[in-house]
Formats: sequence, structure tokens, C-alpha cells
Amino acid sequence: MKALNETQLNDLARDLDAIRDQVLADRGERDARYIRRIVRLHRTLEVGGRVMMPFGFLPPVFVAATASLGIAKILENMEIGHNVMHGQYDWMNDPSLHSQTYEWDTACSSDSWRRTHNYEHHTYTNIIGKDRDYGYAVLRLSDDVRWRPWHTLQFINYVLLTVLFQWGVGLHELETEKLHRREIRLRDKLPFLREAARKGGRQAFKDYVFFPLLTFPVAPIVFAGNLGANLIRNLWSSTIIFCGHFTQDAETFTEEECEGESKGHWYLRQLSGSSNFTGGRWLHILSGHLSYQIEHHVFPDLPAHRYPEIAPQVEAVCRKYGIHYNTGTFSRQYGTVVKRILRYSLPDRLRATLERRSNLPQAI
Repeated sequence: MKALNETQLNDLARDLDAIRDQVLADRGERDARYIRRIVRLHRTLEVGGRVMMPFGFLPPVFVAATASLGIAKILENMEIGHNVMHGQYDWMNDPSLHSQTYEWDTACSSDSWRRTHNYEHHTYTNIIGKDRDYGYAVLRLSDDVRWRPWHTLQFINYVLLTVLFQWGVGLHELETEKLHRREIRLRDKLPFLREAARKGGRQAFKDYVFFPLLTFPVAPIVFAGNLGANLIRNLWSSTIIFCGHFTQDAETFTEEECEGESKGHWYLRQLSGSSNFTGGRWLHILSGHLSYQIEHHVFPDLPAHRYPEIAPQVEAVCRKYGIHYNTGTFSRQYGTVVKRILRYSLPDRLRATLERRSNLPQAI
């Protein structure tokens, strides 16, 4: 992390606060129209997908229905649910778009998400030992975590986590790593497990029982389409989140270096530990504008569709203080994520040897 003195940290906080105040002063009907358009688009895609699904015995219709429902789930999770639960639209006083009353279409309950993501992750971003989102307790992504033999297979764990992402997130609060270390007991987690079973059960019933039975003669087709739509959403959302947090240049931090940090230091940590990726307008919308993860970590409660507008200002602030603004193409950033997962699956000595050899000058 870039070393800044207290004066520079205070100036950094003032510069970023000024950007935030600028957006807050302009926030209003334009933002309300935007989120309502996205909600209408989501509903149209969901209804269209579900209406088409019973006719999925025709392969082109099955593909269209599954894609429509999958994109609807992506929009609801990424651009609507995630952003609404950050309080980005609380000022509208609309109960259907309020952070404390919104319940989204995924296995993780909104209450659990607010505890583990809104509070824990955004407060302790990338602090090893405090931010359990870093590696989701199944991946080793830095030297701060001691290598264990089972890390050799962590790319398989990554693939499984990606495929089952909504369930992994839904059970994240179980804190399996603490259960394994016997720091907590399973009975301590019974209230959470009951909450997770209720929410996860409702999701599974809706997609794999209710809608298939509603179209009983073609129930297997509807079941398969819903399964495919959830898979599309899981693969996409996990990839977006990993590209925002676990790229090669995303930094990690120790508890000691963040103890008693000022607002400026918190800002610096968010800037240094996050990653953006570039792309077209719909890539940004379908990512929930988490393609601007740097801006999101700095301003989690500003309407996310504003991030493209303020990103040049944030980047200019980074240049002013010599802070690396970590961005690149979607494919490049994802490539560094995969490289990081594979790199830290190796024992430290083997990894160091391979890295040393890869840096040797080529023979002429």
C-alpha cells in the first residue's frame, strides 16, 4: 500500500469526500427513473423467460427462455438487490427499494448479506483475519495464509464455488473455518442455520418444485431451464466479484497496519485493495456496476450507475497521490484472478522457484 503521511491522508479524504458530496447534491429523479427502468426490465425478462419455458421442448425456445431468466436473475442480484441493500436508494422512501426491507432472489437471506457483506466486508476490506470474503474460507490468495496440502486442489474448489455460488454465499456466515478450528460450536450457529434453511428452502422450492409442478406435463424441461438460469447467474456473479477483489494487483492488509486507521487511511485501503475492469455499457449494467469496484468500495451507498461518471475523478485523485488505479480489460483482469488462484495453490518454496526461473533472462 502506498505510504502517505497524515497530512496527505487527510487531503485524500477531503478530495474523495468532495466527489461524494457532488453526487449527493445532484441525486434525485434521474436516479429514481434509472432504477425503476432496471426493475421493469428485470420483470419483463423474468416473465418472458417463465412464459416461454413450458415450450422448451423446442430447443431454440428453451435456450431463449433459459437465457432470459438467467439475465433476469443477474439483473436482480447485481444491479438491483446488491445496490438497493447498500442503501443507494433509501432516500426514495420506496419500501420495495429500501435496504432494510428488500429481499432478493438468491439463497442468501438479505439479513445475512447485510451482516457479512455490507458491514464485515466493506468495513474490513481485504484485512486478512477480519474480511472473510477474502477467499471465502476455501481459497488461499496471499502469503498471509499458511499453505496446507489441500490448497493444491484449490482450483477445483474455485470451480465448485463458482458453480454453486449462491449456496456458498448463503452459507458464508456459518464460518466453517472457525468450526474446524473449534473456535465456535455448531450449536452457536443454529439460529443462522434455521434462517439459511428457510431462505434456501424457499428458493429451491420456487425454482425446482413450484414452477415445474405448475407446468406438470413439461416439468423436467422447466426444472432444467431453472437450473440453467441459476447456473448462468452463479457463473456470472462469481466471476464479476472475483475480478473486483482478487486480481494480481489487489492488495491485502494486516490487522496491525489498519489498527486505529483514519478515514483517509480507510479510503487508501479501499483504493489499493480493489480492481476495475473496462467494457461496454451493458457489461457495466449486468455487473451491477461492480466493474467499478474501486468506486464502489470508496462510495458503497452512492447510486452505482453514477460510477462511470465519477471514475475519471477518482483516477485523477489516485494519480495526485501516486496510488495505483488498478484497471484493465475484463479478460485481462480475469486472467490474473486465475493466475493468482493457481499461484497460491503451490507450496511456497515451489512457487518461489518457479517464479525465480520465469524471471531469468532468456538465452540468446
